[in-house]
Amino acid sequence: MSELPVVSAQNISKSFRQNSGESLEVLRDISFDIMQNEIVAVIGHSGCGKTTLLRIVCSLEAADGGFVLLDGAKCVKPCKDVLMLFQDFNQLLPWKTVLGNVTHPLVVTKTILSREDAKKHALKRIAEVGLTGFEGSYPHQLSGGMKQRTAVARALALQPRVLLMDEPFASLDNITRGTLQALTHGVCEKYGITTLFVTHSVEEAVVMSDRIIVMSKNPGRIKAILANTERNAPPECRAEFAAEILKLLDSQED
Repeated sequence: MSELPVVSAQNISKSFRQNSGESLEVLRDISFDIMQNEIVAVIGHSGCGKTTLLRIVCSLEAADGGFVLLDGAKCVKPCKDVLMLFQDFNQLLPWKTVLGNVTHPLVVTKTILSREDAKKHALKRIAEVGLTGFEGSYPHQLSGGMKQRTAVARALALQPRVLLMDEPFASLDNITRGTLQALTHGVCEKYGITTLFVTHSVEEAVVMSDRIIVMSKNPGRIKAILANTERNAPPECRAEFAAEILKLLDSQED
């Protein structure tokens, strides 16, 4: 008996009504499975519906056609088992400290009933993202990279079944981005968190994912789903694989 996918997108389609009254088709017939502990990247040019796809998987947006299954059951509303991490640095609560931001969702969702236990749990996640010593700092006192570390710690504190990431490192400098890529990948592997993330960076897709979904646009469709065997390969091998993906991306555009 085969293992059941954690996430299964089945024939997802989505259109939006424009100001002109015309309908713009954003996604057409999107289907894929993500297995337990897999990290899957979605890559494609702007306008191919990557963020809309994440929002549908997270049940923040309703599909016009098709459906999403979580462990074999249809997803019809947002749940704490599926969390989304955004690119926006302002996703933190500005009136709460780093510790407060990480502890808050644990208390609100009653994931951990005791505030003292929630604090202990949050401190472990904060340490894992390298923010020990900054527990009492407020968001306005943090750099962009530190804010994203806090957001990662907050998401991981809830130990979601599925983590969705919408270009979470795109606005960071190269050094900080690389550090957070490695950190996030390592923590997701450690806790067995199934991950789907959107990126414009082919390099990021290669260094972080187990498989890569390559999308075309007008409307967004799946061009290919590639097994990533080069993530731990030497840099020159990763570069060759990245070049192949770029050719595939360029070949799909009109």
